[in-house]
This record gives sequence, C-alpha cells and structure tokens, in this order.
Amino acid sequence: MDVIEWLAIVRYVHILSGIIWIGILYYFNLVQVPSFAQMEAAARSNAIQFLVPRALLWFRYAALSTVGFGILYIAITGIDSDGDYFDTNAFKSILVGGTLGIIMFLNVWGIIWPNQKKVIAAVTATVRDGTPPPPDQPKWARQAFLASRTNVALSIPMLFFMVASGHLSSIWN
Repeated sequence: MDVIEWLAIVRYVHILSGIIWIGILYYFNLVQVPSFAQMEAAARSNAIQFLVPRALLWFRYAALSTVGFGILYIAITGIDSDGDYFDTNAFKSILVGGTLGIIMFLNVWGIIWPNQKKVIAAVTATVRDGTPPPPDQPKWARQAFLASRTNVALSIPMLFFMVASGHLSSIWN
C-alpha cells in the first residue's frame, strides 16, 4: 500500500473512533445522567454494575483510538509532505482541534475513568456485600460529572476546528 492508502485508512479509523467517543459522551450527558436522576436506587445500581462499565470501556478506548490515530495521521501527513503540511492553515485548525481533543482525552483517562471506577466498585460492593457507600462516593461522581460536562463544552469547538481544517482554512488569513 502507498502512503495515500494508509492515510485514508488511518483517517477513516480516526473519524470512526471519534464518532464513537463523542456519541458516547453525548449519551452520558444527554441521556444517562438525566435518566439516572429519575431512576429508583435499585435500577440505578443495576445499571451502574452492568451498563456503565461496558459504556465506559467503549468510551475510554474510543478516546484512545481517536487520539492515537489522529497523531498517526498528522505524523504520516507531515512526513509525506516533507514538513510543509505543518505550515498550512489546515494544520493550524487541526492543531487547535487536536489540542482540545487531547485535553478531553486526559479528562477521560485522568478524571472521569478513575472516579467512575471507584463509583462502580462502591455500588457493586453495596449490592453484593451490603457494604455502606463510602462517604466520598458523591464527590467521585461529581468530579466525573464535571469533567464529562467540560468535555461536552470542549467538543463543540474541537469539532468545529477539525471540520474547519478541510473546509474553512480561510479563518487563518
């Protein structure tokens, strides 16, 4: 395969991963959080034990895949253009959008996942062993919630700059 074919595959996987990542982000914030607030405790506990871990697995690894394939795409494009790509308006947009994406990625792996992992373990222990919820459980949930809402807010300009790279490069003139 030549460079153009590799770039097409890498870009496709990057975009597909991004759709999965942002789709699950919006699901959490627009569907799951409001629904959990209306659910009875037993139903919410059941969902936290069985639904949330799977959703978070897809969420985390879609974030990892999106960022990884995005960096790979930039690297291949830069090498193939002998570095000229890094002087383009398209790259400026990708740099802004990619920076926002990396901040979002760090929120997922550094704040959302560690806190949600604790919440899942605490809820599971409460259901299985009758262990009382830890006093910090609401704090963990709140930290994950705020980081997730931050990611929703960052996703809007991130998506704008990613799309702008191919369609609105004149914003840098």
